[in-house]
Amino acid sequence: MKKLVRKTNDKKISGVLAGFAEYLNIDVTILRLLFAVGAVISAGAPFIIIYIVAALVMPEEGKEGDV
Repeated sequence: MKKLVRKTNDKKISGVLAGFAEYLNIDVTILRLLFAVGAVISAGAPFIIIYIVAALVMPEEGKEGDV
């Protein structure tokens, strides 16, 4: 079973988008570009808030308890 975790080896800021990319089985670069475009279109605030909340809620890879 797949788990949604923040990645430690492919992170730029906190590993949230790398974790989502692995979970969704898509390229992390595509997800980062989509995130950046969405942030620009929406003036940034909603995307930044969602990113911060995800960084706080998602466990870090290797620290989720059952590794």
